[in-house]
Amino acid sequence: MDFKMLLETKEYQFLKTDKHLGDKIILLGLGGSYAYGTNIETSDVDIRGVALNSKSDLIGMSSFEQRVNEATDTTVYAFNKIIELLLNTNPNTIEMLGLKPEQYLFLSPIGQELLDNKKLFLSKRAIYSFGGYANQQLRRLQNAIARDTLTQTERETHILNTINNMMFDIKARYEKFENGSIKLYTDKAIQEEMDTEIFMDINLSHYPLRDYKSIWSEMNNVVRDYSKIGKRNNKKDEFHLNKHCMHLIRLYMMCLDILEKEEINTYREKEHDLLMNIRNGEFMSETGTMKQEFWDLLNEYEKRFEYAKENTSLPANPDYKKVEEFVISVNERAVRGEY
Repeated sequence: MDFKMLLETKEYQFLKTDKHLGDKIILLGLGGSYAYGTNIETSDVDIRGVALNSKSDLIGMSSFEQRVNEATDTTVYAFNKIIELLLNTNPNTIEMLGLKPEQYLFLSPIGQELLDNKKLFLSKRAIYSFGGYANQQLRRLQNAIARDTLTQTERETHILNTINNMMFDIKARYEKFENGSIKLYTDKAIQEEMDTEIFMDINLSHYPLRDYKSIWSEMNNVVRDYSKIGKRNNKKDEFHLNKHCMHLIRLYMMCLDILEKEEINTYREKEHDLLMNIRNGEFMSETGTMKQEFWDLLNEYEKRFEYAKENTSLPANPDYKKVEEFVISVNERAVRGEY
């Protein structure tokens, strides 16, 4: 497929006409299965990108964080927003810096600078972002497979554990506060149809409303996703379960590259066959659960992850000074229109 020609079609004209995009775009690349090399004939084409903040965003009163076009599965992040996400080694955005050269559909000189500086964003935060995300995916997987045997109490515990292992940047905000705290736990249910349920003890003062809104939204999404998974009951769902298992292993592969090699490798060329075998159901039993071979494979990656997080040479945090210098340089050019 000629992806660059695809961008010239009518469906993608918003990339040129949106006032926050157009000539402000510095990077466009493939996302999803095509980015990982695990696409199949029916895979959707996902596009991910970065656009500079405008002068009015930076020193005026307008605001731009990202543009999402659901019809084309396209997301373009504002430069300042992507920097924030990259500093926390956000799995869904750090992968944009690890594509194969031919998977970048557009790359401006400033976009190339971003790629050249990608190592600035690598730190031990990947332990929490990738590890927490993988843990979340694993618990969702376990819940989906065991949907017929889990009690309501066990299910609620799964949800709580997932929330407690959410991505690092969100986790830091709801576990530790300068002016209070939010404590999550299970107890005897108040709702009649439940035995136990999750409760919150909230003690906050002078806390930003928008931050709290973000925290609440993340927790709500977890509860909503578990409700969807619980309704899995056909062959289509087995297809998604295999895909889910594949992405869980892929997460560990990518995280290990970061911790062990200090590299971002989104396209999984060497592990392609293994990942596709998982996706195609070769690790699923006739009963719709995963074979022991899958759990053994997962266990191997978990052990490697535990070792890598204790022995990685990455710094605890990114080099904020160098990142700031880069951001100032880019935003000064954005304000002057030099891009």
